[in-house]
Amino acid sequence: MNTKVQAAVQTWANSLSDLVPVLKGIDTTTKMSDIRDSYAKMLAQNPAPTGVKFEAVDMGGVPGTLVTPDEIKTDAVVMYIHGGAYIVGRPDGYHGIGGNYAKMLGARVYMPDYRLAPEHKFPASIDDTLRAYEWLLEQKIPANKIAFSGESAGGAMVVSVMVAAKSKGLPLPAVGSSISPWANLEHTGASMSNREGLDPLNSKPVLDILARAFLGDTLANHPLASPVFADVTGLPPILVQIGENELMLSDAMRLATHLADNRVRVNLEVWPAMFHAWHFYATMLPEGQQAMESSVRFIEVGLADANR
Repeated sequence: MNTKVQAAVQTWANSLSDLVPVLKGIDTTTKMSDIRDSYAKMLAQNPAPTGVKFEAVDMGGVPGTLVTPDEIKTDAVVMYIHGGAYIVGRPDGYHGIGGNYAKMLGARVYMPDYRLAPEHKFPASIDDTLRAYEWLLEQKIPANKIAFSGESAGGAMVVSVMVAAKSKGLPLPAVGSSISPWANLEHTGASMSNREGLDPLNSKPVLDILARAFLGDTLANHPLASPVFADVTGLPPILVQIGENELMLSDAMRLATHLADNRVRVNLEVWPAMFHAWHFYATMLPEGQQAMESSVRFIEVGLADANR
C-alpha cells in the first residue's frame, strides 16, 4: 500500500471505534445512527466516477439506490449488496464501487438498503435483499439478465440470497461476484489466527462480537448466515476474490471449495498482500482497479453465457 492508501485504510479502521462499546452496552450515550452516519460519510470519500447518476428507488418495499451510467451498453443489471457486518452500511456510502460497476459494465446497478442489526437481527438483511431481488424479477427483468455482486457481509449474501431464492423456487441470477466474503461466522479458518495483526481492518475478537450482534440466538453455522454450510447445488458461476492478508482468507477459500465440491463453477482469486475489500480504493491502488476489472469481466462472461 502507498501512503495515501495506508491513511485511507487507517481512517476506515478508526471509523468504527465506537461500535463495539455500543454493542456491549459499555457506551450508552453514542447513538447507533451517529455511528452509521459517520461510517457512510467515511466510505463516501471514495468518489463515484463521472458519468453516472444516482436516484432513490423502492424495491418492493425495500428502499434502494439506482445507479445509471450515461452510456448504457446492456439491458442486464447488477444488484450490488453492500457490506458492513450486517450492522452498518447503506447505499450512499457505496457510490464509488456502485458507480464503477455501472460505468465499467454500462449497466444499471441497484443497491438495496436492507435492515441492519442489532435492531433487526438475522435473517432480516437476507429477507430484505431477497425481496429486492424478487422486485427486480417483477419488473420483468429476466433472471438471466441479473448479476449479483457484494463485499464482506454482502459478499456472503451474494451466495446466501441465491440459496434463499432457490429455496423459494425463484429463478436464479446469471452470475455472482463475491468480494472478501464473510462466509463463516464460526470463524474457524486458520487465517483467523495467523493473519491476526496482518489484517489492518479486522480482528477475530471484534468479528466475534459483530457476528453475535447480527445472529442473536441463531447458531453461527446457520446456512444462510454462513454459506460455507449451505446447499449451494445448482447455483450459477461465482467469482470469489479475497485479499491474502485478510482474517477471512481461509473461510473464503473454503467457500470456493464448497461451491466447487457441489459442481458450481467458481473462480477463486487470492490477491497477495491485499486487505479487506481493497476494490474501494481503485482510484489510488492499482490492485483495486485490476480486481474491479477482473470482477467486471467475470460478470460480463457470466451474463453472455447465460444468454446464449
